[in-house]
Amino acid sequence: MTTMMRVALSGAATLVAASITVMTQQPNQLGYDDTPMQPNGKWRVHDSKRPQPRVITPGPSPAPAAAPSDATVLLGPGADLSAWEMSDGSAATWPVKDGVMQSGKGYVRTKEQYSDFQLHVEFATPSAVKGDGQGRGNSGVFLAGVFEVQVLDSFQNKTYPDGQASAMYGQYPPMVNASRGPGEWQMYDIVFTAPRFNAGGTLEKPAVVTVFHNGVVVHNATAFLGPTEHKQIGKYQPAHAKGPLRLQDHGNPVSFRNIWIRPLKNYDE
Repeated sequence: MTTMMRVALSGAATLVAASITVMTQQPNQLGYDDTPMQPNGKWRVHDSKRPQPRVITPGPSPAPAAAPSDATVLLGPGADLSAWEMSDGSAATWPVKDGVMQSGKGYVRTKEQYSDFQLHVEFATPSAVKGDGQGRGNSGVFLAGVFEVQVLDSFQNKTYPDGQASAMYGQYPPMVNASRGPGEWQMYDIVFTAPRFNAGGTLEKPAVVTVFHNGVVVHNATAFLGPTEHKQIGKYQPAHAKGPLRLQDHGNPVSFRNIWIRPLKNYDE
């Protein structure tokens, strides 16, 4: 075999290996084709073929919104971590400075538990972009501890649609992609109704959520198919009727500020 032939074959082998690497990495970023079908039978969890949400430009980033008088401020100017703890119940360790909490190692959760509520959360992904897909500014807001609204840098960053910023993770993409650029402050305004169970523990009504991302409706009174899990959909349990607000550590630095919550009551209460 000539030297030229050896070089050609070596180059071809390198290209094949590179192609295999791309093929094996791609599903982690753009979706999967081996996950369970969702209950409607139309899409798989994290389906790579699901249409990407239409991109829109939201309004300009406002100054931090003041909390209503009847809200519980979980993170505000000059706030500490007194409302928070780690998921194992130990003292919260995420760093806080000037009212901004930086994601750290491990999940944090509120000490209090909630069922039906209005929630306001402001967040910013890093201005220096590192990684892509799910590896870029990844975190999450878990309602009642188990129902996730995804946090991600989805500005010119393609990934599977039900894993984009503001997605009901693994279940529904946002109706539109209303993300601001890296480093810009963004906000979620969320109205959540906890699931209802009968005395025997059977689900009567699923959890329902309405989500505004940067002032734009991205979910409109949409029911969670079940608790959030990666590459599958969890099953409802009576314990899911109430839980803490939980923020995710996904190994990416994400900043949070101005978090407040208002428990919701029925009319005339």
